[in-house]
Amino acid sequence: MRDAFATIITAVGEDVNREGLLKTPERAAKAFEFLTQGYHQDINTVVNDALFTSENREMVLVRDIELYSMCEHHLLPFIGKCHVAYCPDGKVIGLSKIARIVDMYARRFQIQENLTKQIGDTIMEVTGAAGVAVVIEAKHMCMMMRGVEKQNSIMTTSMMKGCFQENQSTRSEFMSLIR
Repeated sequence: MRDAFATIITAVGEDVNREGLLKTPERAAKAFEFLTQGYHQDINTVVNDALFTSENREMVLVRDIELYSMCEHHLLPFIGKCHVAYCPDGKVIGLSKIARIVDMYARRFQIQENLTKQIGDTIMEVTGAAGVAVVIEAKHMCMMMRGVEKQNSIMTTSMMKGCFQENQSTRSEFMSLIR
């Protein structure tokens, strides 16, 4: 990867031997390894058996989970927040595991639409919940730094499963809580 970054730097017309760029290919490679660490994670390791028996059947909501991902079309970041709710059906998941699931999928080349679905499907599968809701709000550098260069646009995606999809009052409660 280091050599690939050196090639890119040279291709844009820079000198990789210039003082400020001497270690840039190595630093960029390390940065990309970190930004794409989700490829080297799996759900069993992330959850790490942090599922607990619970009689709670009411909504559990984690708001404003910050996320950082990379647009798969331009390899530019998109940055935002994710709101995740689920209605337990006998099991609850450790709080930090929800954020870790968001990170596992966000730290891959991604489109926001798929990221939203992956998070929801995984939480539903892992917890056996009666329903899951996920909303992501993000700003995309591929739209801000290039192309149409719109600085204030925010993309919002949502996915609802189970009771959130079937029951309007559950969906409305979720939407009011994330506002």
